[in-house]
Amino acid sequence: MEGSKAIGTHFEGVAARYLTTRGVDIRERNVYNRGGEIDLIGLDKDTLVFFEVRYRGSGSLVDPVSSISYPKQQRLLKAAAFYLHRHNLWNTLTRIDVVAISPGTVRKYRVQWIKNAIQADI
Repeated sequence: MEGSKAIGTHFEGVAARYLTTRGVDIRERNVYNRGGEIDLIGLDKDTLVFFEVRYRGSGSLVDPVSSISYPKQQRLLKAAAFYLHRHNLWNTLTRIDVVAISPGTVRKYRVQWIKNAIQADI
């Protein structure tokens, strides 16, 4: 388990650097609360963004985005709602994005930033 935690921390760092170069101000990392874990929280212009970082290696049978199951999506929504409640940020523009990382062919990693990837069923 310690190895997978180190891998997760590494790729969260890769994602944070990628997002920073695209103008996102990373505010928090690895936020744990009753709802679950949020990998990264940042500000993209005037929007508070909760980021789910997913990495899958070359031997994986599924791509990083497809690895986010419906129950995982529900945990992310719950964690984001709990964070907004705890910090009294209900009137803030928010979204949940996914940063998908896989081995690259031209560069070391292939990074995809999917904005508004997970939405609440209202």
